[in-house]
Amino acid sequence: MGRINKANLKKTIYYMKRNGIRRTWYAVLERLEERKRPPYIWTPPADRELEAQRRGWQRQGLCARFSILVPTYRTKPEYLKELVESLRCQTYPGWELILADATEDCSVERALRDMTEPGQVDFEGGGQGTGNLTDAPGRSAGDAAPGISAEPGPEDALPGFHSGRIRYIRLERNEGIAGNTNQALPHAAGDYIGLLDHDDVLTPDALYEMAAAIGQAQERGTAPALLYSDEDKCNGDRTEYFEPHRKEDFNFDLLLSNNYICHFLVMERALMQELGFRSEYDGAQDFDLVLRAVAGLKGREEAILHIPRVLYHWRCHPGSTAENPESKRHAYEAGRRAVQDFADRQGWAAKAVDTAHVGFYALRYGDGPLVSGRPNAGGGPRTSGSPYAGGGSNAGESASAGGSIFDSRTDVGAIAGRIVHSGRVAGGRLAEAGEHVSAALPGREGSGTGPVRAGEVLYRNLPVHYSGYLHRAVLPQDAAAADIRNIRVRPECRELFSQVTGVPYRTAPGTDRFDASTLPEGCDIGRISLELGRALRKAGYRILYLPERSYDVEA
Repeated sequence: MGRINKANLKKTIYYMKRNGIRRTWYAVLERLEERKRPPYIWTPPADRELEAQRRGWQRQGLCARFSILVPTYRTKPEYLKELVESLRCQTYPGWELILADATEDCSVERALRDMTEPGQVDFEGGGQGTGNLTDAPGRSAGDAAPGISAEPGPEDALPGFHSGRIRYIRLERNEGIAGNTNQALPHAAGDYIGLLDHDDVLTPDALYEMAAAIGQAQERGTAPALLYSDEDKCNGDRTEYFEPHRKEDFNFDLLLSNNYICHFLVMERALMQELGFRSEYDGAQDFDLVLRAVAGLKGREEAILHIPRVLYHWRCHPGSTAENPESKRHAYEAGRRAVQDFADRQGWAAKAVDTAHVGFYALRYGDGPLVSGRPNAGGGPRTSGSPYAGGGSNAGESASAGGSIFDSRTDVGAIAGRIVHSGRVAGGRLAEAGEHVSAALPGREGSGTGPVRAGEVLYRNLPVHYSGYLHRAVLPQDAAAADIRNIRVRPECRELFSQVTGVPYRTAPGTDRFDASTLPEGCDIGRISLELGRALRKAGYRILYLPERSYDVEA
């Protein structure tokens, strides 16, 4: 975050064109403040830890089998070599690598033959394009390939599964990223399929951590269907690591705002093969896949697991989405369409719109007018300016629009907004004990790991014009609990509200939010807010936190 380079200058100019000088000014100020934070340093797992994983996975009873799918196209040999090596260095052996190549010539196949030993790779459909290839000249079967370990994975590590196998599949047609991945799907033999881009790499403990999480969930009686980890970015030669993405545990409405799950994604083989990839969402095909998987897991969200460790390095180089998002604008447009498709399939009266930040979305429910840093309809409290929406579309709603959300979203028991004091966030979304949301806490943005204490205020002290770590502070998201001074409660849940708070639910004059002045003087707002959140979640409801619904307590 906050790195000054050609790519970030491009992003700034593009942002200004979409959002104007004022918002760009605040965005630049926020990026400059980020540069004052300690630099991110990726620390690889210690050798002792890796060795313990290699020796201990069988004793722990881990048995998950992974098929890693990699669609390749004109892949640079040095990137391909690093990708293959990142698999062969895994501490957990239960994997196979499937390379689905759509390159017009044999350059990728030739590079793979040059860097591996004869017999290390199963070539299927190879030798097309520039003529039939034989094993690389000048090497006998006993010669190790340069740069790639000669030691294969233990074939009998997991019964019935050829561990450590590398399979190269020459595709007959280049059908785009989604179509090419679909051609590779039937070849997967693992219990789970992991997705890896052809220029990225896994950390050596990636598959061990996934297998361990699956085993632990199964011991709890849960059958994991989808798993994801934290990630970071690296430069072309992997001499620098930056922009760690510290993710939350599964957050339904945050996912509808952007594909925060992204890398490293692992999904049940049967589920991924059933869903497949849709070519009309090329560029956001993984996002579309995840949204459809989540729709099918409704009521089983415990089957979606987050591993809070960086297990994936996303390489940045000229032309990559990581380096220059505007170079693949179509991917973000496809992402918005994927969100719209999800909402339509749920039967919601909602429209997916872009926010000020490329690749981030919001759902606008109903037909109410939108709010953008101006007084609410109905004469309610002042809404503080927000960098929430851009490109001519805002994602906020009028004070009377809560009913529109409740009409569409039967899963939402309350809608909450942020509390603002002196131009900074003073309340709003509250953390529950054990949540992995520390990266959103003041002073720990992007560097925080591990669970937090109950009642901590996310985004506290953040200036209202800032968007926060990875723009999360301005995105719709689920909250375990929320400050009841700025909350709207579903009519069916108001009796429950009264049982928890001890007062009847009444709205503040001219608004649809709860009138907190009816609470007893000196009551513990934080404790009551947490108790209400727990009661709503126990009853099967979500709390939808919409940060653009600001309540300025000084106004």
